Amino acid sequence: MYSTLRKFFAVLLFALILSAGCLAQGDFLPELVKRIKPSAVAIETFDSKGNTLSRGSGFFIAADRVITNRHVIERSSRVEVHLMDGKKFTAKGVLSVDGEGDLALLQVDVPKGLVQPLSIVRNIPQEGESIVVIGNPFGLEGSVSNGIVSAVREISGYGRIIQITAPISPGSSGSPVVNMVGQVIGVATLQAAEGQSLNFAVPAERITQLKIGELQTVASLSAETQKNKRSSAERLYSQGVAQLSRDDYARALPYFEKAVESDANYAEAWYQAGFCYGTLGRHAEALKASKQAARLRPDWAETFVNIGASSFSLAQYKDAAEAYKQAAKLDSDNPETQYALGLTFNKLNRTDEEILSYKRAIGIKPDHANAIEKLGLAYFKQKRWADSIAAFDQLKIYKPDAKTYNYLGESYLELGKAEDSLEAFNNAVGYNPDFDKARYNLGRAYVKLGNRDMAQVQYEILRNSKSDWADRLYVLLNP
Repeated sequence: MYSTLRKFFAVLLFALILSAGCLAQGDFLPELVKRIKPSAVAIETFDSKGNTLSRGSGFFIAADRVITNRHVIERSSRVEVHLMDGKKFTAKGVLSVDGEGDLALLQVDVPKGLVQPLSIVRNIPQEGESIVVIGNPFGLEGSVSNGIVSAVREISGYGRIIQITAPISPGSSGSPVVNMVGQVIGVATLQAAEGQSLNFAVPAERITQLKIGELQTVASLSAETQKNKRSSAERLYSQGVAQLSRDDYARALPYFEKAVESDANYAEAWYQAGFCYGTLGRHAEALKASKQAARLRPDWAETFVNIGASSFSLAQYKDAAEAYKQAAKLDSDNPETQYALGLTFNKLNRTDEEILSYKRAIGIKPDHANAIEKLGLAYFKQKRWADSIAAFDQLKIYKPDAKTYNYLGESYLELGKAEDSLEAFNNAVGYNPDFDKARYNLGRAYVKLGNRDMAQVQYEILRNSKSDWADRLYVLLNP
């Protein structure tokens, strides 16, 4: 009886705790919104005649500084900032612009203590992390939407971009994307392209990288933008990046092409055009675009990586090797460059240099499985059996599969260690019973050990599966 009551009260207590937790969780989001909402603002822009041009969003990061999207304020003569309590202030000017990140930092003088700036976190959020966006879609000031971080993408030549499920409608551009602690993880950016609504955010770390310059009036910035080819090209570049965030290289490419048409000295746009051409298999065009990027920015390692990749795809291996070597000089800590250089030296039959490149890649990234595998094969090619065994033995840690054990077995067999090879080949067919080459090698090891009966078993298996390896094993059994 006592035991039954104890179980009953334990279940009741658990239910009460669970219920309290649910209530706390339900109350948490409204409290968070209540705390951060006063820091968010609506942005309204006007032309020289006082007519409204656009509406957007922003937020305070300091007592007198507001972040928004650059495209929200461009072409305007005056920018008005609306606080959530209805107060309105005219932006004094612009302190900094990140054209590629589509960010603008405004100076807005407000009475001391009126606003509470939001804190910025530099750490990249986790996929699946809950977020809140406070913006002004279609002029509905202070609207709240929530969702999750659906992906964090690394875009070559640009950096990270955050995909979110929270909707970003016209007017929400520049909204703070806030985590559940109330920290800004990104700036919501809407890039409408071909009828798409692309829900993504520029990481907050780009805010911390803004270089503060002299205060410039909104009108003078707009006038400068109208004359500046780069500003127009950057708008197109941002549209292309939006498409890259979805791996849509075909849609991204025209924006980068138009960007370099607008500003032929825009290295970053040439780079992205080359990257898209290469991904789409248009390697000659990729090479041309990447070389143009390298001419404009000769200190940018990634441009030479692109040149190397395009040259490799065009079977221009000497040129590829030179490009990768230049990339490695500019960025000696990139294991992928060293790995690519090793693959190129392999095509040139320069095995000593190939081995050195793989070793450098592994030195930078000890778990670089592909480099370890290629290193083992290069050693095998040079008949350095002990070294290949060491490499493939290390590879087992990261790729314990049939292929790895077969490589290991072949190295042991060449070194005359048939017993060790037998164990490795058995492991290989254990991982993949249909790996005919490993089964042939297993039969070969049995022949070396004088166990013809077991070798015959492997032959029968290969013959029944109608494998081409069966005849090769038959020759060994019947010399």
